[in-house]
Amino acid sequence: MPQISRVAFLSLHTSPLEQPGTGDAGGMNVYVRSLASSLAAAGTEVEVFTRAVSPGQPSVEHPEAGVCVHNIQAGPVRRIPKEQLPGLIHQMADEISAIRASQPQGHYQVIHSHYWLSGVAGVHLARDWDVPLVHTMHTMARVKNQHLHSGEHAEPENREQGEQLIVDRAARLVANTPTEARELQSHYDASPELIDIVAPGVDLDVFTPRTAARAASDGEFHVVFAGRMQRLKGPHVLVHAAAALRARRPDIPLRVTLLGEQSGARQYDIDSFIESCGVRDIVTRLDAVPRAELADWFRAADVVAMPSYSESFGLVALEAQACGTPVLATRVGGLSEAVADGVSGLLLEDHRITAWAAALERLHDDVAFRAVLSAGAVRHAAAFGWDRAARATLGAYGRALTGVPSLTV
Repeated sequence: MPQISRVAFLSLHTSPLEQPGTGDAGGMNVYVRSLASSLAAAGTEVEVFTRAVSPGQPSVEHPEAGVCVHNIQAGPVRRIPKEQLPGLIHQMADEISAIRASQPQGHYQVIHSHYWLSGVAGVHLARDWDVPLVHTMHTMARVKNQHLHSGEHAEPENREQGEQLIVDRAARLVANTPTEARELQSHYDASPELIDIVAPGVDLDVFTPRTAARAASDGEFHVVFAGRMQRLKGPHVLVHAAAALRARRPDIPLRVTLLGEQSGARQYDIDSFIESCGVRDIVTRLDAVPRAELADWFRAADVVAMPSYSESFGLVALEAQACGTPVLATRVGGLSEAVADGVSGLLLEDHRITAWAAALERLHDDVAFRAVLSAGAVRHAAAFGWDRAARATLGAYGRALTGVPSLTV
């Protein structure tokens, strides 16, 4: 395999330097920054291109050695809805080409795009620069549209068309899980030989196990949710289950903390839902927090809940488990791989409130089982270091350059 010394990352709709849990920032932001950091540690220089959203942003930032972030000018220098960004794709691509042309080294061996907006720009840049495009979907329109609820809008047709263009033109597609690889094949007719399965990692230096001496605060049974406040992530399921559990078992000293901010449709008002369920006294919503503080929340929790309707992987699950906290999640997308059912947490088949309340009740009552899951969570997460993800990604880059097919799908 060739040595990969310099790579361009495209993350045009959201910067890897954004705080996860705010706006459109989430697991993908963690993924891009962590993968770039690990690639740099392995000797591959990474330059990330994203759109400037604030007049005060510098044109270039250097978060660490071997990684730089270019905040390119395209459209208004402020946050705008993702729905408006497709009209800026060609302008963003032109700005990236201008930066490349001005650099003394002036060459990237590979373009790695993240999310469909970046992928469409990457298709054009890969053609113009005569370099291979490697793409990670993170989420897919045709998959998300399978999980729509009444009143929700389907992902736009131009996104589906853009994702199909990417699948047709990319040299390699990086899938987080075997499930995602199958979705690429079934929804977009992707060739199995062009798909590499690379599980995301977890920062095992930040998300470390809690000590055995940790005691629950005031004897409470503490459940934590971390993520954007949107229907797709399902925080309302947890709130509703908390109300049902309290009605059934008022003796359980239940406390629920939601960490994250409103994202997407404004009609999704989790604060009003908390009030309507009558659980304001036991459910608290706080803004998103930095990673080190998030790890503290995970270590202080008895359970981390992920009632998602769709997840390409679910990095929060890995981060919580690395802290020794069992995860209660829906068996959707990558969560089937991120959580080892019955070993590091529990997976539920659907979003029935009775099932979620019963699972929380079981985890409260069976302290010994929870301790077994806690130990299993640490072991399970330990296998997902970002250094391993970087090595596998470099393998995908090498196959993109040489045309060697994948043997993993």
